[in-house]
Amino acid sequence: MPDIIDYQNGISAVDSGYVRPHHDAIHLIVESGRAAIIDSGVNSSVARVLDALAQKGLRPADVDYLILTHIHLDHAGGAGLLMSKLPNARLTVHPRGATHMVNPAKLIGSAEQVYGVDNMRALYGEILPVEAGRIIETPHESSVSLAGRRLQFFDTPGHARHHVCVQDEKTGHVFTGDTFGLSYREFDRNGRQFILPTSSPVQFDPVAAHRSVDLITGLRPDAAYVTHYSQVREIGRLGDDLHRLLNAYESLALGAGPADPARHQWLKQGMTEIVLKEARQQGWGASSDVILEILGVDIELNAQGLAIWLDGRNAIRA
Repeated sequence: MPDIIDYQNGISAVDSGYVRPHHDAIHLIVESGRAAIIDSGVNSSVARVLDALAQKGLRPADVDYLILTHIHLDHAGGAGLLMSKLPNARLTVHPRGATHMVNPAKLIGSAEQVYGVDNMRALYGEILPVEAGRIIETPHESSVSLAGRRLQFFDTPGHARHHVCVQDEKTGHVFTGDTFGLSYREFDRNGRQFILPTSSPVQFDPVAAHRSVDLITGLRPDAAYVTHYSQVREIGRLGDDLHRLLNAYESLALGAGPADPARHQWLKQGMTEIVLKEARQQGWGASSDVILEILGVDIELNAQGLAIWLDGRNAIRA
């Protein structure tokens, strides 16, 4: 049975099963017997989503939308397979991501560069395409209606140029994918939540990320739903922390040496120090060993993303 967290107003988080428990959330919105799914997880997540629908008395035919915040494979790798199970659903995606859902070859190649071919196949399996006629592109301030419940899209680059966040008109809450960072529940302390930006490859842009965080906080939601992992509150405080940490990430990258193997280790060590300093100062509810075990992959990917951003910046300035 899938691990489900039910919130108010028909919003739920389904654990996708990707990597470890409570690492990767797929969100459901149910309104008047119709459903929208926000992000698909990976192929192995599809059975969990279908089981979650069944637990709520819903059929696959009751799903109107599969909404992608962006097309990174932990969010969209299972989209083609899931769409094949949802006969009435349309897939929504940022205009920059639409062609990659129809023909995922470049998406697959990019993931293979980051993870390696064998690891990519083990993590994600076969990435299936989505029929072009079932795709709705969602530029800035476009919207769809779920049984009269308006869901509005906002262009929110910084983590990726093909990223949207989605505001639910009924609650004012925002589904933020990775734009509003990572907030793993293991680190909560006495109900206080914490946040970290994600700079993973390949389109990290700190200037755009600052703007997108401001956009989200400017919507003044009572809650946001991050993919890693689900509902966070005190959005103003967490937004301030994201700005501060984005500045720390940028300073770390700008202090790095030339592009060579030593630079990656230097960036990775610097990212580790940022994380542990944040944990000490904020009083995260976990030991350093547990923090590094949980965040090890994120630290690695963040270091890679900073290097790619730095190389692109240097190329423009050359």
